[in-house]
Amino acid sequence: MAQKHQKISARQLTILVTFYIVGVAILIIPSFLAVAAKQDAWIAALLTVGAALTIIPLYNALGRRFPDMTFAEYTEEILGRCIGKAVSLLFFIGFPFLIAALTLRNIGDFLTTQVIPETPIHAVHILFMAVVVMGARLGLEPLSRAAEIFFPWIMLLFVLLVMFISPQIKVENMLPIMEGGIKPIVMAAIPFFSFPFLEPVILLMVYPYVNRTEKAGKAMVVGVLLSGIILCVITALSILVLGADQTARNTFPSYVITKNISIGDFLERIEAIMAIIWFITSYFRLVLMFYITALGLTQCLNLRDYKVITLPLAMILIVLSILAIPNSTYLMNFIPVWGVYATTYGLVLPLLLLVAAVVRKKRQADK
Repeated sequence: MAQKHQKISARQLTILVTFYIVGVAILIIPSFLAVAAKQDAWIAALLTVGAALTIIPLYNALGRRFPDMTFAEYTEEILGRCIGKAVSLLFFIGFPFLIAALTLRNIGDFLTTQVIPETPIHAVHILFMAVVVMGARLGLEPLSRAAEIFFPWIMLLFVLLVMFISPQIKVENMLPIMEGGIKPIVMAAIPFFSFPFLEPVILLMVYPYVNRTEKAGKAMVVGVLLSGIILCVITALSILVLGADQTARNTFPSYVITKNISIGDFLERIEAIMAIIWFITSYFRLVLMFYITALGLTQCLNLRDYKVITLPLAMILIVLSILAIPNSTYLMNFIPVWGVYATTYGLVLPLLLLVAAVVRKKRQADK
């Protein structure tokens, strides 16, 4: 069953939230925002981060109402055994597991197009999932400690990246501001809100593992804010260096801008900085989704230990990532549809659970 003895600190939760949100988004979000908002993509990013901060109180209210239960456990408590298990199974298979498949495919696409083009994508997926399974089987506490070790290095690399790319900035690429009005900005912000800022709902599964549950809500707010700042800065840099057109045309614009780094004859094309940031954050994003899916299904099915299903889940995930997403173009076209899908699981479902919990408690009090 769940490893109740494992505990993480609020600071570690903040780092996990940051890594989870930054993950794959740091590569593809600038392009997606620039398609709709053009040179105002950075404004859309800022608007989205502000909106994302308003969702965290909803998650926090649900988590604090059941401080000793995971999302799967109190869903069954609120909705009853049969309906609760059905909703939980639908949630874990249809949301974190599907996101894991999409993330794995994105990882494979990036590596096979930008880093190791002659390697089959199947081999990339198998090798990456082998490490993910190893991390998930170790449990939440070792993962959190590892993330805590990597965090300062990731922030240092990010600061160095901003410093090195600064000489390539062209302010005129950001002009004119709001040329098309507010509508394109809002149209760009809506999909960005659903990916990745509605996805931290799955982290409600780790709320009871925070050693001071009352600080979990603040930790999530800080994590969302910090990751939002990183994504806003990367989006702004992509526009300032490449321009709106080139940012929109490139699938991975934040990786492309690192190829433009040129300081004297010494620092040239150090895209490894972005690759390292992306690789580490994407790993923690994927391993968190995989761990939470395994843990949630274990609690729904009343299994003794989540580790017994990690290998079968990994095999299914590898096949799903290849069959369900035939190519990277299909993945990019799927993002607009993701808005409605993610809103259902990331906003509507927790809101309904909170309302049902309040009504249920009021009825019990009346009786």
